[in-house]
Amino acid sequence: MSDGPRVRIAPSPTGYFHVGTARTALFNWLFARQAGGTFVLRVEDTDTVRNRPEHTDGIMRSMRWLGLDWDEGPYFQSRRRSLYEAALEKLVAAGAVYACDCTSEQIDERGSGGYDGHCRDRGLELAPGRLLRFRTPDTGRTSFDDLVRGTVVVENVNIEDFGVRKSNGDPLFILANVVDDADMGITHVIRGEDHVSNTSKYILLWEALGFGPLPVFAHLPLLLNDARKKLSKRRDKVAVEDYRDEGYLPEAMRNYLALLGWSPEGDREIIGTDEMIAEFRLEDVKSAPAIFDERKLQAVNAEYIRALSEPELVDRAQTWIQSRWQPIAPLVQERARTLADIYTITDFLYRPVPVIDAEEWDKGVRKNPSFKALLTAAQERYATVEWTAPALHEATAAAGQDAGVPQLGKAQAPIRLAVTGRSVGPPLFESLELLGRDQTLARLAAAQDRLQREAGSG
Repeated sequence: MSDGPRVRIAPSPTGYFHVGTARTALFNWLFARQAGGTFVLRVEDTDTVRNRPEHTDGIMRSMRWLGLDWDEGPYFQSRRRSLYEAALEKLVAAGAVYACDCTSEQIDERGSGGYDGHCRDRGLELAPGRLLRFRTPDTGRTSFDDLVRGTVVVENVNIEDFGVRKSNGDPLFILANVVDDADMGITHVIRGEDHVSNTSKYILLWEALGFGPLPVFAHLPLLLNDARKKLSKRRDKVAVEDYRDEGYLPEAMRNYLALLGWSPEGDREIIGTDEMIAEFRLEDVKSAPAIFDERKLQAVNAEYIRALSEPELVDRAQTWIQSRWQPIAPLVQERARTLADIYTITDFLYRPVPVIDAEEWDKGVRKNPSFKALLTAAQERYATVEWTAPALHEATAAAGQDAGVPQLGKAQAPIRLAVTGRSVGPPLFESLELLGRDQTLARLAAAQDRLQREAGSG
């Protein structure tokens, strides 16, 4: 074991790797890397009903994609059952737990808002089919110092007798969590704010098991959506792999996640990983909720895309752009917010015919009375021109002169709309060079046919 601090990320494989869990993993990883500590991956798979192997795979894929390499693990709670059984035996011997046969419906009917101690003194046998509950103190307080939230104090009378073993014999989250942290020598428990409410139970159980000095706690702020509601997998896009598949760069995602509750000196927004490691402090994490704003993430991602060298951009964009079209990538680098945008902006290259927006077509035809003449002149000039961007530039300018439109911008407009389907896009002449003579002429002819049909029907 390293002499430095030991931290862990402990996701449950009951769903896709959540951006909130990714932020927690990042903060643990930054803390470990800065302090020369150990970052442990532990999969909390005690929920046998909802666990899925594909979610476990997704957790590890997402962490690797984000560059969050772990030093130990993955450990699986499902393979550590003997440790939890030994802890339960210790609690039973100390009289710290008791059997409960209350159903959730019975508890709800009694209207206590939680378990009310109904079975505490009934002396039920610790038999299969019965939940085991921890006997919480009736007096005193449980408190802890949180590096993010300050001192937290809970009156013990307000802590219900909580379950530690299910009626089917499986350990509950709180027991496995405490036992694993003790066994793995976790020194700092860095996790989400939603765990603040169960930390007092964690401490009572830790002390009952005689595990010695407690870890240091740091509870990170909640993540909210742009409507200031808690991020929900049912309502919001929260799966890390969705962002990967949409063309976000891992270094941009890592950068953005770091800004959710923490900021580097000088309120910089673009910060490299080495700088993050050097500057990150748990004490600087804010307790106020952080807003996960996809538009802001897009802006950060766009900065990273613009910073890529041309070879890097082409290499990273391979998933979205076929090899023959890769020269277009640098031409749209300034406009792309994600790598997938490169495809969206240049999709006219992949389509057999362009999809021309009806509103843009109507507007383009109305605003440019020389539309038809320009298409005709362009076809004539393009039929014999050397098929290179500079030559196409000269041919387009000449076509404009032929049609009585000396301004190059106005001369390009009908050609761009006919060929790409849009009034804006990547540089026209380089696009035409990639598209090729035959496709370009076919699209100009199709646009001209459309004009004639519309004129005939009018």
